[in-house]
Amino acid sequence: MVVRVGINGFGTIGKRIAAAVSKQPDMTLIGVTKATPDYKAWFAKKYNYPLFTAVPEKMEDFKKAGIEVEGTVEDLISQADVMVDCSPDKVGAKNKETFYLPKNKKAIFEGGEKAPVADVSFVSLCNYDEGVGKNYIRCVSCNTTGLVRSLYAVDKAFGIERVIATMVRRSADPPEIKKGPINAIVVDPPTLPSHHGPDVKTVMSHIDITTFAVKVPTTISHLHCVAADLKNEATTGEVIDVFAKSPRIILVSAEKGIRSTAEVIEFARDLGRPRNDLYELAIWLESVKVENKTLYFFQAVHQEAIVVPNNIDAIRAITNTTAKEESIFLTNKTLEILESGIYPS
Repeated sequence: MVVRVGINGFGTIGKRIAAAVSKQPDMTLIGVTKATPDYKAWFAKKYNYPLFTAVPEKMEDFKKAGIEVEGTVEDLISQADVMVDCSPDKVGAKNKETFYLPKNKKAIFEGGEKAPVADVSFVSLCNYDEGVGKNYIRCVSCNTTGLVRSLYAVDKAFGIERVIATMVRRSADPPEIKKGPINAIVVDPPTLPSHHGPDVKTVMSHIDITTFAVKVPTTISHLHCVAADLKNEATTGEVIDVFAKSPRIILVSAEKGIRSTAEVIEFARDLGRPRNDLYELAIWLESVKVENKTLYFFQAVHQEAIVVPNNIDAIRAITNTTAKEESIFLTNKTLEILESGIYPS
């Protein structure tokens, strides 16, 4: 079965999922939507993606701009087997009520939506089978995806009693000009804990986790500082071995020049990745340490790309076309995700 995929929204995440869907042998991208006829709509046409207007009332705006569209979002929905909603935060929930529910259409939402929008919050490595055959899946946010990816590997190997993690968050994505800060570190939120811990629990309900978050003047990546109390004894070497064998995780070496998020993204750039995307979670080798059954480490999360593999797996899960291991293998292969290990080796 070749799954017909429509993407509602063509921004930071939508354009990346569109490109990823186009690489899948068992999927076909039947269209993307844009709310306004801006340069992103122009690029959708340049990539030969069928373009639809996300706001039916704005058809005339596209005509005036000289950008031809195939129809409205409702036309796209009628043709799709599944919709991936990449609309701005909270718009996806409105789209569910306005478009997907009335048309009985399966849909995948992003982490900017609240958990109740979907039947399951999803990280494919952790709970793929919970998404199989569901009507609505929520692929959790970049920060949650990064936390779940590493904590799932550790919990599976040693068990976790409790986690405390600090999210040092990028303040905006690279093209955004209306967000800050420019010269500040912002406690975000000022009340504790942050929402990231509860979001992790929507995927791994048994994890006792508290998170803190600050925003800093950078656009290229998040940085997480993680401390996890383990249930069972483990050595630093044993944890490193687990990370080095876990899918979609790479260990990067400060000793060999990767000391910052800037160098993590430069590593992705030098790999020749489109848009400098790093689908893998990067954990600093030298930061991994176990002391008195407490594990410490730093990890970098490329907020623009880390959720893309989850979305591709979610399409297969929601349409019940592929088993977990096969989907993850195929996604990793088509996106050229690195084999787990230490880089540079």
